[in-house]
Amino acid sequence: MNKVLFILLLLSNIVYSQKEITHDVYFDTDKYNVPLTEENRLLLFISELDTIDIAKVSIYGFTDDRGTSAYNLELSQNRADAIKDMFSGYGIDPDLITNVDGKGIILLKVLNEKEISKIRGLNRKVEIIVTPKQPQKTPTKSDSKADDKPKDKLEKSIDDLSKGELKKGDKIRLDNIYFKTNYSYITAESRKTLEHLAKVLVQHDNIYFTIQGHVCCTQMSRDAIDKRTKKRNLSVARAQYIYDYLARKGVDKRRMKYVGLRRKFPLGGDPKFDRRVEILVTYIGKSTK
Repeated sequence: MNKVLFILLLLSNIVYSQKEITHDVYFDTDKYNVPLTEENRLLLFISELDTIDIAKVSIYGFTDDRGTSAYNLELSQNRADAIKDMFSGYGIDPDLITNVDGKGIILLKVLNEKEISKIRGLNRKVEIIVTPKQPQKTPTKSDSKADDKPKDKLEKSIDDLSKGELKKGDKIRLDNIYFKTNYSYITAESRKTLEHLAKVLVQHDNIYFTIQGHVCCTQMSRDAIDKRTKKRNLSVARAQYIYDYLARKGVDKRRMKYVGLRRKFPLGGDPKFDRRVEILVTYIGKSTK
């Protein structure tokens, strides 16, 4: 029975309740760097939070019963801080993390001597508690626009581009082009819009522009991590993805530049709107067509 209980505790990734979602990360003795297997479990947990509207995240570090009180408090705090850094790096807004506390030891509770090493292994952990926001009321007609995308005063559309109704400084937000969370490639349903954009840009070869990549849910001074490459350059990678696609479709590279703007220009509202790429018109020359 005890063996079955241990396996269930060790392998469970997420425990759902009406109010909270929890996850435990386990550590090696005297270590606060996250083991690879635990990192993979944590990334799976974080990816499953993408569809949840989070109110707050609490992170609590613990140690086993060995070591001095001062040593264990420091070690448990380091473990909690390590998990906070990973949450921030993988797209969770640091402002949502309200508690990051090292609690020190968990007292050993065993029935026989053979359990000691197993229980100590379960005590070397960080507990993560995610509290979802309470469900909102059903929108009425008067507030039906609450989920509309925020608008930039200079924002234009691909239709404006196709009509030649653009000037230097105008910005085209690529609506209906969405990126997979923590990755630099677009979702399958976004390809139709991107194909349309490429055709219009090939036809209007007098438009010069910069592709601007954005991310959500990070500190404004930091970029997010591209989970595919493990590099902290997700906004740049998203802009480059669009650049490379347009180049393959025949848009002259001399007309294009790309840049990552991290989270310097959040739109507000739903974080999904900040996982975006925009096109800034930098010059309008004479068409060769």
